[in-house]
Amino acid sequence: MTEKASLKRLQLSNFKLEALLSITLSINENLSTQALLSKYENIIRKDLGIGKVVLFNYNKKWQCILASGLKDDNYLTIQVESDLLPFREITNLTISQYPKLQGFDVVIPVFHKSVPLAFVLLGDIEEERDGISPIIKHLNFFQTLTNILVVAIENKRLYTENIQQESIKKELDLARQMQSMLIPHPDALPKNNFLYVTSYYQPHYEVGGDYYDFFYLNEFEVGFCIADVSGKGISAALLMSNFQASLRALFTTDIELNQLICRLNGIINNNTKGEKFITAFIGKYNIQTRMLKFINAGHNPPLLFIPQNEYQYLKTGCAGLGMLPEIPQINIGSIIIPQNARLVCYTDGLVEMENELHEEFGTKEMEQMVEKEDNLDLFVWKIIQRVNVYRGKMPFFDDISLLCIEFK
Repeated sequence: MTEKASLKRLQLSNFKLEALLSITLSINENLSTQALLSKYENIIRKDLGIGKVVLFNYNKKWQCILASGLKDDNYLTIQVESDLLPFREITNLTISQYPKLQGFDVVIPVFHKSVPLAFVLLGDIEEERDGISPIIKHLNFFQTLTNILVVAIENKRLYTENIQQESIKKELDLARQMQSMLIPHPDALPKNNFLYVTSYYQPHYEVGGDYYDFFYLNEFEVGFCIADVSGKGISAALLMSNFQASLRALFTTDIELNQLICRLNGIINNNTKGEKFITAFIGKYNIQTRMLKFINAGHNPPLLFIPQNEYQYLKTGCAGLGMLPEIPQINIGSIIIPQNARLVCYTDGLVEMENELHEEFGTKEMEQMVEKEDNLDLFVWKIIQRVNVYRGKMPFFDDISLLCIEFK
């Protein structure tokens, strides 16, 4: 080997080490993806004298993240899946064999184990020049350099994605905490000589679209509600929060239930423009007269159990809230509640829960258990346990809520 050849080889070796070190230091300095690509482009084109370079990278889908030295946009017609994925090693390109890759001299695949990460296309390789020469036997260097770059870009993406996910998780956790403040805890519900009220709430996601409430309107009257927003997740939770605020503001001892329904329907229509609706059961109970007035606005009818094996489903009412600009007819139900009667209000996530044979849970077990179980809290616990057993390996598909009242 001549002294000149040895010197040239030493120069090339030093250059490759410096180039790899430069890219590595840039990665450690947390340069932007664009800055890393610019440095990569300079190494290939300016330092090594390669005329054209195209880099395809996989990020959920294949995309071109660098195209330099090209006189036209023909490279955009290249389909990675059909044109590049078959390449498993560095390959010299010929026009006759690979017409879609015309204008490029070499394809360099970059794999992690057996998974393709990137493909580099090089063209106009200048073999004879002073200084560093990118001769074909050193193309493994490009493969290594590209591997380092692509892995760094992927790590930056994953890091950013992780930060975003953590941020979303914190926001969801905050939303969950705020929603839990809007929905009464079972321990905060009345448990006295006139009423015993308990509940259960399980959102499908961190936040949900189910809602229940129970509050005193005056010394002798109470108002209560159970509701369900169409859809799930954040949008449903936001609409439900708005509904809660509206219900609390409007539901007074003076307002008639049909007037309350009309005003709530108007608010929901204004907020959703007909894209979502709410089903709800709203009741007003007088402790002295034992009169329960109610409107079922398209909701699953609550089960009213009266001792001596009498069951009723409270269906009287109207269409769901937000389904129509104006509700054409609203019927108010009324019933005198006997002593020790129980009312079980629920959302469809409970009764429509399916088992592995795609059969719904239904209301039959509630009818049987509400009569047999003396303790209302235990009744709720047993119903939830039965649903869990019934569904087997089937996942929960919706929020589940229960609001149960015993009239003493």
